[in-house]
Amino acid sequence: MPLINGLHHVTALASDPQQNIDFYAGILGLRLVKKTINFDAPDVYHFYYGNEAGSPGTILTFFPYGGLVRGRHGKGQLTTTSFSIPSESLGYWTERLKKFNVPFQQPQERMNEGFIYFEDHDGLGIELIANNKDERPGFSYGNVEEKHSIKGFHSVTLSEDGYEKTAGLLTVYMEHKKVAEQGNRFRYSASGKVGDMVDVVCEPDRLRGLQGAGTVHHLAFSTSTDETIVQMQQKLLKAGVHATNVLDRQYFHSIYFREPGGILFEVATNPPGFAIDEEPAHLGEKLKLPSWEEPNRPMIESGLKPIILDWKKFI
Repeated sequence: MPLINGLHHVTALASDPQQNIDFYAGILGLRLVKKTINFDAPDVYHFYYGNEAGSPGTILTFFPYGGLVRGRHGKGQLTTTSFSIPSESLGYWTERLKKFNVPFQQPQERMNEGFIYFEDHDGLGIELIANNKDERPGFSYGNVEEKHSIKGFHSVTLSEDGYEKTAGLLTVYMEHKKVAEQGNRFRYSASGKVGDMVDVVCEPDRLRGLQGAGTVHHLAFSTSTDETIVQMQQKLLKAGVHATNVLDRQYFHSIYFREPGGILFEVATNPPGFAIDEEPAHLGEKLKLPSWEEPNRPMIESGLKPIILDWKKFI
């Protein structure tokens, strides 16, 4: 059994929680699969967006800290999260972004795939990459035409001084292979499939990134079981990589460590998944708390800004 299957999720920092929901569930049409709290800061929401089931490789999550100052994109960060869309859907998405006044760069091509780049209200870098290789079903509440809906991740972009050390971690210890390169961009994947691509871009002259709203907090990779995450942890520790103990994140179990360029990596188990405390048809509808915070629910709820999921405004 492989220790690493591909990408699991990306977690970013945001400012206003309602703007965050409006952008990702409203404009982009992703499903809000879980509404919970930051387990390390229970006065802050934790939103999870993905496909209908909340499958690994589709999940973008946010910690929305009200009033958080914008960060700066730069090296030592995951600078762009790229989603996969059908090959004929670029035109649909450029028109949709125009409709909701989202600035975007004109379509470009990279590695024989067309894409558009834009940023959310906090400045988080997003791409939509058109391709005909992704067999996953998309999801839409009905605000995005189903045939054009987002299928999940395509890839992520890491900005680094150089690619060699990060590539060494990915290939020697995390079961990735180099699958493509173009200029200063080197692409790695554990599965070889759309949705599991990690692009390492060499940008030695770029300023280092600063964490804040609109920046990525960490990148998580997928592992199959509680047994494989322990095996991965031990493999990293033997290599001299400081990996944390296995932590219970309710919907998966995780370890954390930093790659050579300074980006925080996580390895997360696929089970138990998001249906552990909600029926699949009702994911994301209620505020879910871990068992140890349930006694504090009244205090936690009173401190959180109320939010509304109203996707019909974005048809």
